[in-house]
Amino acid sequence: MKKSLFGSIIAGAFVATMATSAVAADIKFGVAAEPYPPMSSKDASGTWVGWEIDMMNAVCDEMKKVDASTTCTLVETAWDGIIPSLQEKKIDVIWSSMTITDKRKQEIDFTSFYYDSPSVVIGAKSDTTQLDFNNPESGKGKVFGAQTSTIHADFLKAKFGSVAEVKVYDTLDNAIADLAAGAVDYLQEGKSSFKQFLDSDRGKDFEVKIPVPQDSIMGYGVGGGVRKEDTALRDALSAGIKAAVESGKWDEITAKWPDTGELVKPTY
Repeated sequence: MKKSLFGSIIAGAFVATMATSAVAADIKFGVAAEPYPPMSSKDASGTWVGWEIDMMNAVCDEMKKVDASTTCTLVETAWDGIIPSLQEKKIDVIWSSMTITDKRKQEIDFTSFYYDSPSVVIGAKSDTTQLDFNNPESGKGKVFGAQTSTIHADFLKAKFGSVAEVKVYDTLDNAIADLAAGAVDYLQEGKSSFKQFLDSDRGKDFEVKIPVPQDSIMGYGVGGGVRKEDTALRDALSAGIKAAVESGKWDEITAKWPDTGELVKPTY
């Protein structure tokens, strides 16, 4: 896959960086305040849990092996303001399922990708419309939905925006609620993020309608976003990701969170 190729190409650049990079002792990881299960959300006690939280901790553990003084702090940040928060140095890295895209790379830099998930459009099982991304007219008159400031919203606007309404939501939960209520016909997101809904009683009447094809808008997998000047931090995080993959920790975390579904692992 294009995402795996991307990881392979850049892997060599990070092989020896952990031993040579100098980074801040306390690294502030920005995580979107909005729940995004099974990647990141709060449990009943208010503690952040999820695949991405465990991966953050695994990468931090790898970085501590190089510099024992390294600490990692989770900072809740509104998704629609997460890049400004990074640029204003309220956080040091965006660790919130942000896809690496050419558009975002104009503003910030990224680590190597640490996971990817196939993207899909879901809708009611009773809907017999044959959606076709190469034929905008196939979605004419329909209402599509996606979370705001995402590749999914951008993709839907590019493909169907001329003939259909594209609604954006502050959270995926609110988008799913509108789908269940019949206020929107289709939603686009990573397949893993829909698994809990589709497996639930509330989602029993909905299904995957069409997979989203590879496209430049859809990017190159999920990575940690950093400021362009923070090359040492970028390289140290990427080396930590590589170590977590090669040690088997990535597989262990993924097995712990089966609702993640078909995640793509980096290859080196």
